[in-house]
Amino acid sequence: ILESFPSAVIHEGVAEGKALIDLCRDAEVICCFIYSRFTADVIASLPKLKLLCTRSVGFNHIDVDACRTQGIEVCNVPDYGSHVIAEHVFALLLTALRHISEADRKVEKGNFDYHGLRGMALKGKTIGIIGTGKIGMNTAKIAHGFDMRILAVDKCRVLELEKLYDVHYVDLATALRESDILSLHVPALKETIHMINDRSIGLMKKGVIIVNTARGDLIDSTALLHGLQSGKVARALLDVLENEKDFALNKELIEHPRVIVTPHIAFYADDSMHRMYLDSFASIHQFLHGE
Repeated sequence: ILESFPSAVIHEGVAEGKALIDLCRDAEVICCFIYSRFTADVIASLPKLKLLCTRSVGFNHIDVDACRTQGIEVCNVPDYGSHVIAEHVFALLLTALRHISEADRKVEKGNFDYHGLRGMALKGKTIGIIGTGKIGMNTAKIAHGFDMRILAVDKCRVLELEKLYDVHYVDLATALRESDILSLHVPALKETIHMINDRSIGLMKKGVIIVNTARGDLIDSTALLHGLQSGKVARALLDVLENEKDFALNKELIEHPRVIVTPHIAFYADDSMHRMYLDSFASIHQFLHGE
């Protein structure tokens, strides 16, 4: 691919606003990621741009309407790592529920006392999976392997999940009321922003565990903190945060003893990264050949 662009620029890191424009002003093809926002103003300042290829499933960092007006093709990677994100859900759950981090710190200090480290089994627990797209489907398959009761919420039922993995589709209120664990797998849309709020937390079981590997904006951070402080929420296991880069704003939540936060790495594994780049390069190759 790079041989087709003798003046290709490879930039590691995040560029925004004027810096992004300066970096890409003469580009005909841009391959980006979710952290650089291509607003209407940025796009209008890139007159040579013909293809904008994002190495992500989501594309809400791109003003697609502005691209359409300017005749710019936009492509994404529909699925590069749904299985690894689902695996991360259970990595978070097992780390928290079996006290892996605390146990490791104890042993590092020469303390082999097991008191205070009693874990919680996943078998027989009810998991509510909100959204059964590719990631939610993989989460359900893993949950079935742990012999969990699986509730699912989605506008469209996936018959394979019902038949093979004993998934029961219910409405959101039922999932909130009956789930021991809630795992979020929906995009950030107008109707899903802050779907976890004071009201929805009020419907949940006391001691619920909330896992979010989707988008930070799905959870009202203030409401989640209140839920943790009241004991309604036993644990929050988060790979994404509202206002993700603002540590000061999220400090109280991040440092809460019953919260685990990872820095948006659920997607970041060997085979998923390999596929991400292969699919992006394939899209660029197809575009260059008029396909």
